[in-house]
Amino acid sequence: MAERDDKARLLLAALDAYDVKFADELMLRMTPAEVNEVGPDGRTPLLRAVDLGSYALVERVVDRGGDLTFQGADGRDALALAWHWHETGAEAELRRRTGATGPVERGRVEARFGGASEELTLDGVTVRDGHSTIATYLEPDYGITRTFDELLARALAEPDTDRGIWDATTYAVYEHHGLAAWDMAVALHDRPDPLERYFGAEVLRFIVIADRFKEVDEDDESPYDTPLVDLFLPWLERETDRRVIRALTAGLSNARDPRADEPLLALSRSADADTRSWALSGLCYPVTANCPEAVAAVVERLGDEDPRVRQAAVAAFMWGPAERSPVIADALAERLTDDDLDVRAMAAVRLALRDDPRGDEVIAGLDPADEETGIRWGLLDLSAYRRRRAEEAGAGAAAEG
Repeated sequence: MAERDDKARLLLAALDAYDVKFADELMLRMTPAEVNEVGPDGRTPLLRAVDLGSYALVERVVDRGGDLTFQGADGRDALALAWHWHETGAEAELRRRTGATGPVERGRVEARFGGASEELTLDGVTVRDGHSTIATYLEPDYGITRTFDELLARALAEPDTDRGIWDATTYAVYEHHGLAAWDMAVALHDRPDPLERYFGAEVLRFIVIADRFKEVDEDDESPYDTPLVDLFLPWLERETDRRVIRALTAGLSNARDPRADEPLLALSRSADADTRSWALSGLCYPVTANCPEAVAAVVERLGDEDPRVRQAAVAAFMWGPAERSPVIADALAERLTDDDLDVRAMAAVRLALRDDPRGDEVIAGLDPADEETGIRWGLLDLSAYRRRRAEEAGAGAAAEG
């Protein structure tokens, strides 16, 4: 019983600290009953996560078995609670709950999953204003289907496209309407409002990604790749809005169509860092084919002023037989002293995947906390590669013996 109480207290502390990773690790070791234990305040961990306004926390608790039907003392389940916060307003509800009248401390939080949100602190209580994102995520679990226009309106109500509601509504369109959303999204491509055009481009991009992941081999082409490129290339030529250009670049980078290569080369030099990053992501395909222009463009961006762009450039050098050129290896080796940890570690991993030992010291110097950064999947790839090479070497030695 004491152990169960300790787990419950630790989980609540992790939620209050917005520590998604620790909370998830705890829940993996908890039974469904423990994940849904009602705390002294009458809330389950799920209701607590909703109150905190963090999409990432809510998504993890739901995925670990959080009870969507439980109602708190106010009679609200998770969805009703999320809508209450959104409709009341995070500051107004925070003031009501604390009874405090002083100034609210505010700050922007860039979450890795769930988009940006505003964090508000009053009288020692901190919440984030991601409640509309949470509600949009939860609605399908409650059997609620929204129309395309309803979800579009929900996104347009937030002019900052980096906020989580934009990702949530884009995903919800596909979840509610599937491939039937294609024509509805295409219809937005020539709207005068750039936010409507942005929404259309993002929905179309997500449909291509989601359709590809339905296949047995997610590397296969989607039947939507060609029509997406057919639409996006002329659209890109006339588009003037930075946000929409970014979305179109992201769409072209996801498509498996060589016609996207040339515009992506130009977009890798865009004034917008996010656009450059997306373009580099798409250039990984011609780079793997050892296209000289693509290799040169990515090498150039390894020296970009923005660390996110340098990360994308390193990531674009996906390991492949055609990429064992000394030009690529030397360019990656120059990043081993980069100011950004992710750039250094990713460059080291890419070198190791080419059996180049120059990055081994960087990899050996990573601690467990570093390994949970953006290079985690690269380290897993490297571990699998080295294991496979060791097995091949063992099999070869056995055959010779």
